[in-house]
Amino acid sequence: MVRINRYQVIQVSKPLISKYFRGLKEKIYTPEDIHKIFYDNREDWRLLKVTKIGDFIEFIIENKLVKEIKIKMPNNSIKKRYIKGKVSIYKIALSIDSNTFLSHYTALYLHNLVDNIIKNVYINKELTRKTKGINKLIQENIDKAFSRPMRVSKQIASFGEYRIFLLNSKNFERLGVIESKINEEVIYLTNIERTLIDAAVRPNYAGGVTEVLNAFKKAKGRFSVNKLKAMLKKMNYIYPYHQTIGFYLEKAGYEERLIKLFEDFEIKYNFYLTYKIKQKDFNDRWKLFFPKGF
Repeated sequence: MVRINRYQVIQVSKPLISKYFRGLKEKIYTPEDIHKIFYDNREDWRLLKVTKIGDFIEFIIENKLVKEIKIKMPNNSIKKRYIKGKVSIYKIALSIDSNTFLSHYTALYLHNLVDNIIKNVYINKELTRKTKGINKLIQENIDKAFSRPMRVSKQIASFGEYRIFLLNSKNFERLGVIESKINEEVIYLTNIERTLIDAAVRPNYAGGVTEVLNAFKKAKGRFSVNKLKAMLKKMNYIYPYHQTIGFYLEKAGYEERLIKLFEDFEIKYNFYLTYKIKQKDFNDRWKLFFPKGF
């Protein structure tokens, strides 16, 4: 009697394996997920003990149960993912690391607050410990910090035509992070209030100050300014970003009663709308420097 080898055994088990993968709800899997599936089900599929995980992965790819994709990481290493059917770039980006969420320009786009189609994807992961910032503000230090270019993350992955910015933020305990369903995919992203704050704080990650102002205009009537104020207070930034947000609200034509909410914060220091402004004007109400002609 001729004994069948492990490759033939996998072929014999194809109906069982195919049925299993068709029943899976998730559309994207890490190598660790595939390993777990293999070891949890190998007995039910009657696979020989000598069947290797590599044989199994090769089998499910060849039989189009999954497709293998490769994400190029900042250190030039490759992260593999296995997908079922059509998977968005957002889901692929979020699969790079655990506990991440979409933020900044990507969140603005998904909330329909920008018109541009963007090829950069921004994902954020909060630091595990609360970082210590500046204890006390000094005007000289503010001037010095904002006279330089904004620090931009060099942690950029790539997949196809997309660049994926891997950002880290202070630990805000996922404040304002929501679960959303887009084209039947569950993704995590910042809500409108948190997105507008993030964009005001780091405009270079949101297309620049003009794009941020347009986002404030488009967001009018779609979010709670009171909620944004409470969120900003809870985030407890050292820098006076309430001056930035008050300025954006005023420029975007919000009601005066809503704009005045941000005068409840102390307006003590001269501040800046963005970094390294070459030619600037000054807004007296918000004690804010902004690009000339803005």
